[in-house]
Amino acid sequence: MRIILIPGLWLDGSAWDAVLPGLRDAGHDPVAVTLPGQDGSTTATLDDQLDAVLAEIDASPEPVFVVGHSAASGLAWLAADRRREKVAKVAMIGGMPQPDGSAYMPFFEPVDGVVTFPGWEAFAGPDSDDLTAEHKQAFAAASHDVPQGVVTGTVRYTDPRRHDVPVVMVCPEYSPDDAKAWLAAGEIPELEAAELTYADIDSGHWPMFSRPVELAELLADSA
Repeated sequence: MRIILIPGLWLDGSAWDAVLPGLRDAGHDPVAVTLPGQDGSTTATLDDQLDAVLAEIDASPEPVFVVGHSAASGLAWLAADRRREKVAKVAMIGGMPQPDGSAYMPFFEPVDGVVTFPGWEAFAGPDSDDLTAEHKQAFAAASHDVPQGVVTGTVRYTDPRRHDVPVVMVCPEYSPDDAKAWLAAGEIPELEAAELTYADIDSGHWPMFSRPVELAELLADSA
């Protein structure tokens, strides 16, 4: 199956390098997307990034499995909204989609037109406890500032059939029980009508660095 892998904030397609072999060994066809704005440009918008994902979906002759990490869980969900007939399933790793009308990623304030990685102190604890110095070096090598037009872009949905797309919530630094509690409390309204399954992975927020083999196995099983 074609699996489209979308990196989260600050990362480009190379973040998935250690995950790709396991997916290929399992018989899948993974494509790691490098999004507009991850080339040093500061003018890319959320729509530009969505268009890049849609182009990968449109290039596949068969339905695809779209995987988003962190903030890009929302980008994967937008892709399902725009291409309901072509998206067979969505995986959200450590992230949830924003409601219609919300900013794509309202938790970081742009400075001089970009959101720069705030440093590891901001992610101290369960998010990063499993990362070694080598993992952090790999993150830094793949890291880019995120253009303001991406994080402040307005999320708009167009097709209610997106709620028919099966979703697997991959839970890294939190548990499936945590995710279920947030859903029950109304904190993830976009997924209240979705067909949800949950997958636990014993990692921090970036399992593509710290648990790439396990993550590949999990995604291959989901596909």
